[in-house]
Amino acid sequence: MPKLIVVTREGEEKVIEGQAGLSVMENIRDNGFDELLALCGGCCSCATCHIHVDAGDFDKLGALSEDENDLLDSSDHRIATSRLSCQIPFTDALDGLRVTIAPED
Repeated sequence: MPKLIVVTREGEEKVIEGQAGLSVMENIRDNGFDELLALCGGCCSCATCHIHVDAGDFDKLGALSEDENDLLDSSDHRIATSRLSCQIPFTDALDGLRVTIAPED
């Protein structure tokens, strides 16, 4: 199974066994990270699954959709490597992906 490295808001780093075929958000949520709210359940309508992707991994991801970009624009914590974790399909090719849960807006 591919690994996903998740850094909490407090800076604690945890390595989890990710399940390919789920989104990054689903993998984070299903592994007990309660601080990632994901209120809309992955419908790209709330931005509560905002993450910061490690700069070295960012180019491995697909392009942002217009909806994702608009939602990220509403965050005070958007940075160059911001993404909505519900919009990133987790695959074997993303083994070792490192993400940090963004501060809550």
